Amino acid sequence: MNRLHPLAAVTQGFQRALAGLFLATTAITLLTTLLEFGSTSWMIVAAPVGFVLGGLYGVVYYFRYEYEVTETTFDVSSGVFSRRSREIPYRRIQNVDVRIGVVQRLLGLAVVSIETAGGGQTEAMLNFVSEDEATRLQHDIRRRTARATDSRSSASESDREHARAMDDEPEATGDPDSSDRRGPSDDDQPRSDERTPQTPPGAQPDYAQQDGYTQHADDTQSLFDLEARELLLYSFTSFRPALGAALLFFVFIAIDPVINHLVTVAQPVGGPTDLETGTVGNYGVLTIVSALYGIAITYLVSVAYTFGAYYGFNLSRAGRDFVYERGLLQRYSGSIPSEKIQSVTVTDNPLQRLIDYAGMWIETAGYGPESGSGSQSAVPLAEKDRVYEFTERLTGAETPQFQNPPTLARRRYLARYSIIAGVFVAAVFGVSLVASLEQWYLAAIVFVCVPPAAHLRYVNIQYFVGEDHLVIRRGFWRRRTTVIPYYRVQTISTHRSVFQRRLGLASVVVDTASSSSFSMAAPTIYDLELEDARAVTETSRKRLQRSLRERASEDDLGLTVDFT
Repeated sequence: MNRLHPLAAVTQGFQRALAGLFLATTAITLLTTLLEFGSTSWMIVAAPVGFVLGGLYGVVYYFRYEYEVTETTFDVSSGVFSRRSREIPYRRIQNVDVRIGVVQRLLGLAVVSIETAGGGQTEAMLNFVSEDEATRLQHDIRRRTARATDSRSSASESDREHARAMDDEPEATGDPDSSDRRGPSDDDQPRSDERTPQTPPGAQPDYAQQDGYTQHADDTQSLFDLEARELLLYSFTSFRPALGAALLFFVFIAIDPVINHLVTVAQPVGGPTDLETGTVGNYGVLTIVSALYGIAITYLVSVAYTFGAYYGFNLSRAGRDFVYERGLLQRYSGSIPSEKIQSVTVTDNPLQRLIDYAGMWIETAGYGPESGSGSQSAVPLAEKDRVYEFTERLTGAETPQFQNPPTLARRRYLARYSIIAGVFVAAVFGVSLVASLEQWYLAAIVFVCVPPAAHLRYVNIQYFVGEDHLVIRRGFWRRRTTVIPYYRVQTISTHRSVFQRRLGLASVVVDTASSSSFSMAAPTIYDLELEDARAVTETSRKRLQRSLRERASEDDLGLTVDFT
C-alpha cells in the first residue's frame, strides 16, 4: 500500500487544526450567548486545545490513508475512527483527473481524482501526491482500464464463437452419419463481413487496434490545439452569468463602498445625489446603472476566468480514450472514455455565429470532472466548418438536412411573447399607481421585440432523423446542436401541453444516460405537428432497435477515437 506525499500530512494537519479551532470557538460562543453557561475566558483554553486536536486528527488521517494499484482494482483505505476500504474495478473508472494549483505547482504536488461511470461525485481523491506519481497513476490506471475493456470485448467474442460452434454440432440422434447428411450451413460459408477479433480470446493486450492502426495505451496523438487567436475569441465571446453570484459575495462584504461608488457613477446621468434625498426617477436610474455595471464587471471577470481556465487547451487520443489538458494558474488533465460517450453537442452564441465559430462538448455517462454534470469540452472554440467536420468524423453521422416545425409554431411563440410583454406593461402600470411614474406607457415599446423574438426562436428549432443518428438543434442565446446515436437513446417520448393539444402540436423528448440530463433539459424537438411527432418517435424507436441488434452482433463498444 502507498501513502500520500509527506507534505499532505502538513497541509491536512493545518486544515484540520483550523477546523478544530473554529469548532472550539463556535462551541464556546454558543454556550455563553445562547445557553448562558460558562465564561468567555474558557476561549483561552478551548481555542488551542481545538487547534491541537484538529491538527493531530489530520496527521493521523494521513497515516491511515493508503492506496494501491492492483491487477483488477484500484484500492483505497481511509478513516480514523471508522475504517473504509474501497475496491474500484478498472472497467468502472471513467476518468482520472489531475489538478495542479498555483501553490501545488510550487511545491511539486498534484490532486488526483478518480470518477466512475454513473457516479454523482468523486469516487476517490488523492490529496496530495507528487506530480510524477500523479502522472504515473493516470497512465497506469488508463492502461489497465483499456486492458479491462479489451478483455471484456475478447470474452464476448469468445462466447459468441462458442455459441456458434454449439449451434453447428449435430443433434445426438444415435446415427453416426447424421452430420454427413446435414446441408451446408451459413456458418460453413466464408463471410466477407465477419469481424476479426481484436485480440485472441482471453488475452489482455496493452493496446487498442482499429482499422489496421495500433494505438498503444501510453501513446497519444494530438487531435486539437486551441490556438492563441481562438483562445482570445473564446474568452471575449463567452459570458458566464454564474460568476455574478460570486461577485455578490464580495458586494455584501464591502456593501457601503460599493453603494457609494454606484451613486457616484449614476449621478451624472440622473441618479440621486444620495440615498436619502432621491426621487423615484433617480432611484430608477440608479437601478439601471447598477445592473449595467454589474453585467460589465461580470463580463470582464468571465473573460479573465475563461482565458485562465482554457489556456493551453489540448485534446489528444490515447488508446480508446480522449485525453485533455488545460489551465494557466490551475492545470487540469483528464480523459474521456469513448465507450462512455452518450452524445456530442455543438454550441454557439450570437457573437460566435457572427464570426462563424463554434465549440463542441461531449456528454458522458456519469460524473464529468470538468462540469460536474457529465459534460466536457472537446473543442472550446474553432471555425464552424472545422467543428462540424470534426463532429461528423467523430460520430460517423451524415451531414444533416434540417427540418423546421410548422409555421403554426411561430404564431404560437408570437402569442406567448405578446402575453409576456403585456404582463410587463401591466406591472409597470401597477407601479405607476403607487409611485410618481407618469410616462409608464413607454414600457409598451417591448412589443417591438415580440415579432423578432418569436421568429428567432422558431428558426433555431430544427431536427434531422438520420439512419444512425438523431440531430436536434434548439436555442438562440446558446444554440445547441446535439448528435445522438440511436443506440445511446434511453427513452424517446411525445409530450403535449394543454396549449399544444389545442393547436394539434407535440414535442419529442429524447433522453440519454448522460448525467447532464438531470441538470438541464433533455434534447427536445419542440412544437411539431402531432402526426410528424409520432412519426419521428416511431422511426427513432425502430432505428434504435435495429442499432441495438447490430451492436449486439458486432460487440461495438461505442464511438471510435480513430477517426482522424
